[in-house]
Amino acid sequence: MISKRLITAGITLTVLFSACKTQELRMSTAKEATATEKKVVVYQVFTRLFGNKNKTNKPWGTIEENGVGKFNDFTDNALHEIKDLGVTYIWYTGVPHHALVRDYTAYGISNDDPEVVKGRAGSPYAVKDYYNVNPDLAENPAKRLEEFEALVKRTHNAGLKVIIDIVPNHIARKYEGKSNPEGVKDFGTDDNVNVEYDRDNNFYYIPSQHFEIPDGDIPLNGEKHPLIDGKFDENPAKWTGNGSRKIKPDQNDWYETVKVNYGVRPDGTKDFPELPAGFDQKSFKEHFAFWQDKDVPDSWKKFRDIALYWTAKGVDGFRYDMAEMVPYEFWSYMNSSIKMKNPNAFLLAEVYNPNEYRNYIRLGKMDYLYDKVETYDKLKDVSRGKSSPDELTEIQNRMSDIEHHMLHFLDNHDEQRLASPDFAGTPERGKPLMVVSATISTSPTMIYFGQEVGEAGNEDAGFGKPSRTSIFDYIGVPNHQRWMNDGKFDGGQLSDSEKNLRDFYKRLLNFTINSSALMGNFEEIQSANRQNNPNYDPLLYSYVRWSEKQKLVVIANFSSEKESEFDLKIPSTVISKWNLKDGSYVLVDKLYSESKTYLTVKNGEASARVKIKPSESFIYEVN
Repeated sequence: MISKRLITAGITLTVLFSACKTQELRMSTAKEATATEKKVVVYQVFTRLFGNKNKTNKPWGTIEENGVGKFNDFTDNALHEIKDLGVTYIWYTGVPHHALVRDYTAYGISNDDPEVVKGRAGSPYAVKDYYNVNPDLAENPAKRLEEFEALVKRTHNAGLKVIIDIVPNHIARKYEGKSNPEGVKDFGTDDNVNVEYDRDNNFYYIPSQHFEIPDGDIPLNGEKHPLIDGKFDENPAKWTGNGSRKIKPDQNDWYETVKVNYGVRPDGTKDFPELPAGFDQKSFKEHFAFWQDKDVPDSWKKFRDIALYWTAKGVDGFRYDMAEMVPYEFWSYMNSSIKMKNPNAFLLAEVYNPNEYRNYIRLGKMDYLYDKVETYDKLKDVSRGKSSPDELTEIQNRMSDIEHHMLHFLDNHDEQRLASPDFAGTPERGKPLMVVSATISTSPTMIYFGQEVGEAGNEDAGFGKPSRTSIFDYIGVPNHQRWMNDGKFDGGQLSDSEKNLRDFYKRLLNFTINSSALMGNFEEIQSANRQNNPNYDPLLYSYVRWSEKQKLVVIANFSSEKESEFDLKIPSTVISKWNLKDGSYVLVDKLYSESKTYLTVKNGEASARVKIKPSESFIYEVN
């Protein structure tokens, strides 16, 4: 295994070195197996918050006090408006039934102990029953699965596709598969609990030791509850979801979950077949064929069957939580099985280690990974004055062979809101970040509900703290509620600035999904302007994108204070590739069509006079 990893690393280094020799980035050949001809835009919604009209927002409030959104709040009109925003996929976050503090015993659901639940509404990543959905989201909890199936149908009828979460690395401490299909056994049913590890155990154990509640967190903020007694019955104790092997996890551990065993021994070695050399170049069909005669750990089969269950219900793809904590051999097994049922399935993984990106894409058969550590972090640093935008080019060159597979975002349920004081500070300062994020590569773009109307995550929800919209509490999302307008979904309560912001997102996203150039070539023009243009401000960033049918010049001003006026230089290398003859060409901004300038080409070189306001961006098309 060590030698194979070194060989793989050597190949990767060679590819990276080659990519860095050129400033031009073309569509990667790896893209061809998964890509559409147009940009993909994912709209992430936290499902229980989307339709909530209640504006009370009491910290630690109950459903009765703070309200909750339902599947049925995604009306045909709501879905039409999301589609009209320029969206192609909806990621419904928090759909699988997870642990929460609410009495649903009338529906055959056991109560969860608040001492192993984060918040009152519970973490969506502590799944309690993988074959059913969160009862909070249903008008009639007894019919909750049928209500979700109806949502899938409505979403498809609106011309959108559906993504839900699968959390492979861990499950709720009190997992109960009350909805298992016939013949499906619960996690841990056949485990040998007398040993720390067995390949076909679903969990890791601490034999003969009782689990202990961690110190620190105060369940339900000190509210009395019959199950709050300082203990939770788990004997023997299991490893915690983030890998803690303590019988008493730390309060910062994922103590509400237990880690799933995929056949990785406690010393980190692998107790399952490995992929042969060269499988990073094989198709999903070849990966699927490889596993057909292999003996694999029981947890692999359980999660494959879970994914295929939801695929059969019309779910078009999955977002995999903390995928890098699970071996990529499992992902080869899992994802190839899904692709055999739906070759167009959208498979997105949360992976944060750049050294492993290519393994999870090429060996794990992931379509897309979070581009958090590279593009997101760099844009955040630029917005905070901690970095130069020049380094964005280095990132594009460094990942040129996998750029299509790196999903771009500026806002999601885990991160600080783009408009929060801890990030861009205002929605307007987020605009140039969004333009660059959405147009610099061929990768999908994702936005988080409320981002398009400037939600800043200011609410003290209880367990969840301001700057992020809580995923643990019942809460309303104020800016989004103003757009929702009591269920009309027409923006009727938005301020003028919020309406203008949503219009900006609508223009940008719709342009991206219809632009052939954004699925084509990239070349930076930043260095030419930085070196040869004394009026070119350090907080400006520029590049070109093109296809056979379309040529674009993108300019973003990351300064929130300074207007710039300068002659933008477009190098002769670009002009040659564009086959532009000497003369004058009109540059028309595709965001608003109000700004235009002229590109003058002389002796194979070109320039255009540009005047750009603070936090403004242009996407100029060459006419």
